[in-house]
Parts: sequence; C-alpha cells; structure tokens
Amino acid sequence: AGYAPNRDAMLRVVRKHRAAADQIDAGLIPEGLLQAAKSAWDEAVALGEEHGYRNAQATVLAPTGTIGLMMDCDTTGIEPDLALVKTKKLVGGGTMQIVNQTVPRALAKLGYSAEQVQGVTAYIGEHNTVVGAPFVKEEHFPVFDCSMGERAIHYMGHVKMMAAAQPFISGAISKTVNMPEQVTVEEVEQLYIEGWRLGLKAVAIYRDNCKVAQPLSADKKKAKPGEPLVDLPGQPVRRRLPQNRPARTVSFTVGEAEGYITAGEYPGDGIGEIFLKVSKQGSTLSGVMDAFAIAVSLGLQYGVPLEAFAQKFVNMRFEPSGITNDPDIRFASSIVDYVFRRLALEYLPPDKRSGLGVQSIEERKEYASGRARATEDGSDGLDESSQPRLINLSDVPVSEKPGARILDAPLCYACGSQMQPAGSCYVCTSCGSTSGCS
Repeated sequence: AGYAPNRDAMLRVVRKHRAAADQIDAGLIPEGLLQAAKSAWDEAVALGEEHGYRNAQATVLAPTGTIGLMMDCDTTGIEPDLALVKTKKLVGGGTMQIVNQTVPRALAKLGYSAEQVQGVTAYIGEHNTVVGAPFVKEEHFPVFDCSMGERAIHYMGHVKMMAAAQPFISGAISKTVNMPEQVTVEEVEQLYIEGWRLGLKAVAIYRDNCKVAQPLSADKKKAKPGEPLVDLPGQPVRRRLPQNRPARTVSFTVGEAEGYITAGEYPGDGIGEIFLKVSKQGSTLSGVMDAFAIAVSLGLQYGVPLEAFAQKFVNMRFEPSGITNDPDIRFASSIVDYVFRRLALEYLPPDKRSGLGVQSIEERKEYASGRARATEDGSDGLDESSQPRLINLSDVPVSEKPGARILDAPLCYACGSQMQPAGSCYVCTSCGSTSGCS
C-alpha cells in the first residue's frame, strides 16, 4: 500500500549510489572492476524505473568487528577506534592486547622523527593515551581521540558521523555509540531523539562497564586511590586447600564393588575435596570415578555447597548397586548415591539431611522409639531437643514438600518395581522387600 508514495524516494536512493560510483578514483582500482560497478548500478536504476522496488534495502553498513580483526584493521566499519590499546576477552578464555598500528604512521605524518615516534608508541603501549607522552604537542592530541579512555570522543560525535553517512545508505548503519559509565537515563533518551531528528535508521548504544564481562575494554577497571581492590561479582574464586590438611577415609562395599572415599578438609572449615578409589586400578569404572571426584573437588573449592551436590546425586541409579556394608546406609542405588549419602552424614547437619532422607541408624532408632512412645501415651514421645522435627505436610507449601524422594525412589533389587518411601527408607509394594533399614 505504501509503494506509490515511496517509489520516487527509493529511486533517488539508487541514483545516489550510481552517482557515487562516478566519484571513485579510477587510479585506485582496476579499470574492469570500476566499469563493472558502474554497469551494475546503471542496470539497477534502469530496472527500478521499469519495475519498481519492493520494500527492500539497497545498501547497509554491516557489523565488521570479526572481519576487521581478521583483516588487521584498526577500526571497523564507520567506527572510531575503541582505544589505542584494547584488551579483548577470548571465547576460549584468556585475553589479548590489540595495539593500534596507525599511530606510528600518524606521528610520522605530523612530522615527528623516527626516534620520537618510538618513544611515543612505547608510552602509549604502557599508558594507553598520548596525554603525557614525550614530544607530542597538545594541539595534536585530538588526532588520537578514541571511543573510550582519557580523551574520549563525545557520544554525540558518533551520532553526527552516522548522520553524515546515512543519506548515502538505504538501510541502517551497524555501529555502536559508546557512552561513558556515568551517563544518565535522560542523556540516553536525548541521544535517541537526536538520532531520530538527524534521520538515522537505527541507533545502538553501549554504556561502558554495564556488563560484568565485556569483550572489549580500554583498560581493566582500576580502583580509586585508597580504595581496596575487590573481585567483580560473578568472577569465581578458587579456595585451595593447604598443603597439609586433615582427611577422613571410609571403606565401603556397594553390591559387589569395593572402594574407598577420602575426603580432604579445610582445617576446621569443612570438606574441600574427595578422592574415590573403586574396583581394580585401570578399569573404566575406576577412571570415571577419578574424573568425577576431580570435578566435585573443583566445585567444592569454587564454593558449591556439599548440600547442592547431595541433592543432585542422592538416589542416582546405575550399576553396581545393592546392599552395602555400612550400618547407616544399608542399601545404595549406585556408588554415587552411597558416596553422597556418606558425605552428607559426615558433613551436613541433621536439618539439611532431613530433606534428603539421609539419617544415621541412631537417628532412625530415636525416631522409631519416639513414635512407639507416642502410640502408648498419645504424646509425641520425644523431648524438644532431640526429636526429629515432625512436620504435617498439609501445612507445608507445595514448593517445600520433599517430592523428590518419591520421584527418585530406587528400583527393587528383588523384583525390579519402583519402591516407595517408608520412613527414612524404601519398601517395594509388589514383593514386600525393603531397602535394608526398616
């Protein structure tokens, strides 16, 4: 419906492209390429006048960040350089520094000697600015202004440069307008209004340090004088164990598999690593358990609580599984299930273990005797200091009910049916077998 009002405007845009081709310096490119460009735009104008154009774009300025880096360009697209020395975070980890290679050429163009150029570039490499560099005249500072840093181009300068190029492009310009960290909401609003007033098809902005980890930066964030350095939120910190640390070792049997759990501890501050030795050395199971133990140890040292591991791995089912030699854990649905039940008993308080269904034999006996006394005299049978806390599930919000115990119930080792929770253990409703503790 809007074709007719837009017909002449769209043709005018295409004719501007054709006229721009005539302005290309013939000495800069091969003659055949220049003629092909002019012929292509002649054809574009002719076909447009005959058939018209759909709602389409003839030209845009595309994002060229990665392409620019591969081509060793100092700037990308219609962009000023981000900084004279940029720090880029790599996808696979680590960082790389990108130094502007045009600086020496600019200094030479301004009349500085080779020795002076070398001194200035060395200063820039260390301080990322020409301010304070030896030999550089103050009137030459603006030549080296960038998007970020001590002498940053004002963000409205970005908008005006885009506006100068927009009439020659039928689509939008893929360019980020860099704004300083202290910019206000109102200033962002005015930027968008100015972009609209100048006829831009699109505006994208980025406020410095608005993300915890940004791919490109002018410098690492520095603390103010007298302000202590702190880790940015979201940056994990590994707390390594001391060279000499206490440890607990537990031997176990799950089904026909035998092994050892060794838990290394921070002195007086809980578990920090585990080692698992299972079956014969060199077997697949042994190798998998070694790798699993390393992964869990790293998680513990980076701050993952043991309770989180236990919630994920208790009731995990795979072979080998079965009866154990541990009086507190008579049946395990897998070695991983046993390991985290045992670690929970060793390192987690009773209130955190209750939701996991992990209790020692003494706790189960105390619970059973309390229930027996309650049947006899009508009371709960337990003093307030020692009774496991009895909860009426009808009073508990749905999100807090331990439904995971039902979902994670093991399969019966006798008939293969799924077992049901019975107290702190499990019972098979098909054949009557129990998990060995009730």
